[in-house]
Amino acid sequence: MINQLRTYEIFAENRQAFLDRFRDHAARLMADHGFRIQAMWEMERDGRLFFVYLLAWTDAAEMDARWAAFMANQEWKDIKARTAAEHGNLVGEIESAVLTPTEFSAAIGSAT
Repeated sequence: MINQLRTYEIFAENRQAFLDRFRDHAARLMADHGFRIQAMWEMERDGRLFFVYLLAWTDAAEMDARWAAFMANQEWKDIKARTAAEHGNLVGEIESAVLTPTEFSAAIGSAT
C-alpha cells in the first residue's frame, strides 16, 4: 500500500468554485475510477491558499493506471473546460508526492 499526497494551489477569488467542482464532480468521478480519497484539507502557507488531499493505492501501477483513466475521462475534460470558462483558472501549482510506509508505520495494513 502507498499513499499519494496531492497539493493544489487555489485562489481566494475562486476558492468556492474550486471546492464546489472538487466536491460535486472530481471526487465523484475519482470514485468512479477507483480512487480512494482518505482525507481532504485546506491550508495557507506564505500567503498562498492550498487544497490538499490524501489518496490510498495498492501500488504505483494502480495509481498510474487510474490517474490515466481519470484524466482521459471526457466528462471531466468538459467540466474543467466549463468551469474554467466561467471562473477562470481554478488551480495553480500542483504538487504530488508518493508516500511509502516504513516497516514500522501504523499505516501498514490499514488501506481501505
